[in-house]
Parts: sequence; structure tokens; C-alpha cells
Amino acid sequence: MDEETHHPAQPGAEIVVCALCGTTADSAYAPPTWICSVENGRRQYFCDDCARTHIRAIESRLDSAWW
Repeated sequence: MDEETHHPAQPGAEIVVCALCGTTADSAYAPPTWICSVENGRRQYFCDDCARTHIRAIESRLDSAWW
């Protein structure tokens, strides 16, 4: 896998927010326990609680709209 897990913060970058529950990260980087998913060309982050709840759907590569 050649995907990067952390992307450098851009000037004016916003704080990372969970796409499902709205939990915010403490910085412009997603914590290592969060999951990043690219859906319809858009990067979405999911906190560890939401990721644990929906792990089967995530591993099946279902879009979050199906959860």
C-alpha cells in the first residue's frame, strides 16, 4: 500500500472532524486510531468509536451512505 496516512497541515487547514458523529480531533491531523476513507473523490475521517461500530461495512468497502 502506497497511501500516506498523515498529510501535512496546510495554512488555514481546519480541524479534522468525524463524518458521522462530529467528534473533533485536537489538531489538523487525524489521530492514528481514526480511519480515512475517500468516497466520491472526497476524503472523510471517522473517529475510533464510529470505526469500531461500522468495521464490517468499512472492511467491505461500502460507502458510508449504506451504513
